[in-house]
Amino acid sequence: MVHEERKMLAWHETMELHELVAFQSLELMKLKMSFKKVPEQELKELYRKCIHELEANLNELIKFYPSAQGYKGRSEEQSEDLREDAGFYAGKLLSLSKSSVRNLAAAITETATPGLRKTFTNQLIAAIHGHERIYNYMLKHGYYPSYDLGHLLGMDIHNAQKALKMEY
Repeated sequence: MVHEERKMLAWHETMELHELVAFQSLELMKLKMSFKKVPEQELKELYRKCIHELEANLNELIKFYPSAQGYKGRSEEQSEDLREDAGFYAGKLLSLSKSSVRNLAAAITETATPGLRKTFTNQLIAAIHGHERIYNYMLKHGYYPSYDLGHLLGMDIHNAQKALKMEY
């Protein structure tokens, strides 16, 4: 089947799309929130370039959401309120914990010294437990509806659009 003929994304494509859009939306918000604090003009230009690249990525990626299986968008009654700020900060922790797990797991595969391997392994186990804690918090408060794909994808679009609209 030719790509243009496909009407729906495969499940695994949908999940990769979700992970990339969620991550890039969060990072775009963080960059825009910190832009004014960047003390040096050349570095500000690097931030500006990165912001523009992330915006372009998100604009390209969100076009695929209507083809994602289970996508149903976000209803208008899900208005913005104070809990969105908590969701943003929880998302920052989740992103950090995911990165920690991945980085520590990769570091273990490159380690020959037993003491360092044991240290990395202990830190990996702690990072996994940390990820579980923040994931459970987010699930409990509705910030990460991982068992409702349509709602999850709708939140992705909402967060991507929010990130794209943010001033910096």
